[in-house]
Amino acid sequence: MRPDISTQSKIIDIAEKRARQGALAADGRSEKPRIPLSVFIIAKDEEDRIGRTIASCIHWADEVIVIDSGSTDRTVTLAQRMGARVLHHDWNGYGLQKRFGEDQCRNDWILNIDADEVVTPALRDEILGLFQTSVLMQNDFWEVDICDVWPHESTAAKHAYSHKQIRLYRRSVGRFAANAVHDTVRPPSDARVGMLKGHMDHRSIPSITFHFEKMNRYSSMQVREMHGRGRRLSRSRLLYEFPLAFLKGYVMRGYCRYGWWGLIASTNYAVGRYLRVAKSIEADLMAKAGKSKEDPAAMRRDNG
Repeated sequence: MRPDISTQSKIIDIAEKRARQGALAADGRSEKPRIPLSVFIIAKDEEDRIGRTIASCIHWADEVIVIDSGSTDRTVTLAQRMGARVLHHDWNGYGLQKRFGEDQCRNDWILNIDADEVVTPALRDEILGLFQTSVLMQNDFWEVDICDVWPHESTAAKHAYSHKQIRLYRRSVGRFAANAVHDTVRPPSDARVGMLKGHMDHRSIPSITFHFEKMNRYSSMQVREMHGRGRRLSRSRLLYEFPLAFLKGYVMRGYCRYGWWGLIASTNYAVGRYLRVAKSIEADLMAKAGKSKEDPAAMRRDNG
């Protein structure tokens, strides 16, 4: 659920103030030359989150580019005011949208950030340090931990669930895969891949309402992509998909450490996995019956 208008205005005002005042940080970092790094962000209707994302990199990267796919809120206005270059590109899928973003960058070194992610100060300092030494060129690709931040948290907890992704890389060596559902940088088999110590904060779930809407959209996209490749899910998975997914979230992802919220997070995760199986079976039954069902959720895109 998006914040109300008054809350949105406060968020925008704060983000713009941070963008203007970021250059006056006590360490004087903004007075130093920007590093030859292009940052690009794909977005749509992200005015309540993208301000913090842009503010985390706008003062030290050579350029920040926002690829917007048709926002109806103040995403474009906010991004432009904060100093980002905004380009429109119709939505064709995650990987394809990010490949378009890569093409717009003027530097070989690229940092990709999602609109719900923030470069933490520790990660910023680490990247700046790499560009000041020869260590950067020891690898063509650098992975970073993307750490979950829940709605009631200001930053990721030490025990937060995280996943590693290549986000800092050389475009001339490897790029995002042209996949509509998944957005992953594909390095060549002999690529040199390093690991950054800093992490990104990932605020992908601003509310439970938003989470369920996202799961509904994304599960529809997953089924369309799977069936397009001829993949089908067994009906027997209806019996164990939910409980196994719950245990994966609660135990393996460490949601148990969040108390009652951990139960909520684990249940929601399991619902998302169950939806994918249920919708796959539904599509098979509709196809056998010679019927077609246009799922509105499958036709809308989701950037988070």
